[in-house]
Amino acid sequence: MVMVARLSRLLLKVAREEGSMKADTELDVVIVGAGFAGLYALYKMRSMGYRVHALEAGSDVGGTWYWNRYPGARCDVPSIEYSFSFDPDLQQEWNWTELMATQPEILAYANHVADRFELRKHIRFNTRVNSACFDESAKSWRVKTDSGDEITARFCIMATGALSEPNMPRVEGYESFKGEVYHTARWPKEPIDLSNKRVGVFGTGSSGIQAIPILAKQSKHLTVLQRTPHFTIPANNKPLTREYIASVKSQYARIREEARHAPEGLCGEKYSFGGREDGRLDESAPSVKDSTIQERARLLDQYGFGAIRMFSDLFTDVEANEMLCELFREQVRRIVNDPKTAEGLLPTGYPMGCKRIAFDTDYYATFNRDNVSLIDFRAEPLECLTSNGIRTTAAEYEFDCLVYATGFDAMTGALMRMEIVGEGGKRLNDYWADGPRSYLGLQVAGFPNLFTITGPGSPSVLSNVMVSIEQHVEWVAECLGYMDAQDYTVIKASGEAENQWVQEANAVASQTSLAAPSCHSWYLGTNISGKPRMMMPYVGGVGEYRAKCDKVAKDGYAGFIFSS
Repeated sequence: MVMVARLSRLLLKVAREEGSMKADTELDVVIVGAGFAGLYALYKMRSMGYRVHALEAGSDVGGTWYWNRYPGARCDVPSIEYSFSFDPDLQQEWNWTELMATQPEILAYANHVADRFELRKHIRFNTRVNSACFDESAKSWRVKTDSGDEITARFCIMATGALSEPNMPRVEGYESFKGEVYHTARWPKEPIDLSNKRVGVFGTGSSGIQAIPILAKQSKHLTVLQRTPHFTIPANNKPLTREYIASVKSQYARIREEARHAPEGLCGEKYSFGGREDGRLDESAPSVKDSTIQERARLLDQYGFGAIRMFSDLFTDVEANEMLCELFREQVRRIVNDPKTAEGLLPTGYPMGCKRIAFDTDYYATFNRDNVSLIDFRAEPLECLTSNGIRTTAAEYEFDCLVYATGFDAMTGALMRMEIVGEGGKRLNDYWADGPRSYLGLQVAGFPNLFTITGPGSPSVLSNVMVSIEQHVEWVAECLGYMDAQDYTVIKASGEAENQWVQEANAVASQTSLAAPSCHSWYLGTNISGKPRMMMPYVGGVGEYRAKCDKVAKDGYAGFIFSS
């Protein structure tokens, strides 16, 4: 039987090479998504000789960087590390222009990757997946698209992205507003003229914090409609010099290797996010509780927001965290001229770090402009939208245009939008009704031959996602190679292994401020009405997670069940 299986695979390979299989509809691997995860998965699967195609809802590659083209959009990870490491020539030939690149430059990079490796011919654009169902008799996935096509594939790889499904909050009167409406995650390709318009922006998370300073310059008047103030610090972005780029390229091998085993997937050398030159918290630094008011004031004078990084216990001590929050608030008061506006912008009631800390360019200084105002829904709650704008408990406000910078249904939104059905008719939406469950963030019990790239239960959004993408894709590729060598056709996570991983991930999260009862974040799903509260990404760090995945593989893929 083993010899027959191997001969069958050899004949199948020849058939692929001669192009004798049905084009596009009968595959070895189908990939959903053509962002960075989809591109690398496509490259890797093709290099292994698999017949593979990617299905992409957009008209081009780029994923989140294709859709998020709002003014001011840029990465909050240093560009030289927010890039692929799998091909030495690629990283030597591409030159980033800024410390943290803008959306157009990152999208250009995605296009360069697709063109350089001739990936487009294996991608169906403008194709949205409606459903994916596992055929137990054929041991394959049947994927149906919005065009009515059905594709069968032995393996299905979900490269849908953790931040790809927009969050459109349904406030009362949502359909009433008659003006223009935009969402940062679905920004039009065509330029928008706001020069003579009154613009209201919902949302002060990362997208809003990036967009607001630019929109303020483009609008007649901009009003920030704020529910919860955010912690944001200056990005200190800057152009990259030729000398710096050359230095990085000469050390890329070492930089990449260190990043693969670092907690956040970042080497971090010579990056300045305030405080220390490399931007990291110094564990040998003193506790803020041992400092005086005068000392903290002096540090604010010298470092601004960077003063927070002069102490060691931001994330390890609740009392220290609040003291550093107050240091942050004092710096906001120093920047924003109007005392009432400054007070409205101060984050309170939750620890710094429980939400993703944003990096900004002139965010607080923007509120000193004459054409910018703030409505703090904590002081005057929002009642509803009207045909001309919004109504709060205090007044009505008119706008020509509303911008929703309300982020995403993160981690699970794109997956649960599809109808994914596994063994015995098990629906993913039902299985995840109380929160996402997976083994290592790679597979879900009861859904054989289905892999999720940077899925819930992996470091994903708590990491330099490019490092996490490469690690996941390479792990899956090695696993499929192992299956071929052992003549296995099906792999599935065991329920016991999944339960143990969920328990371990929850235990790690419970020891951090990320899961604090006072914290409400998209990491926990609390930005989506009705979504179960659960820490979705794995908090233990990239290096620790990689070691666990490597051990699972070394132990014969412990926790996974194979069959022929």
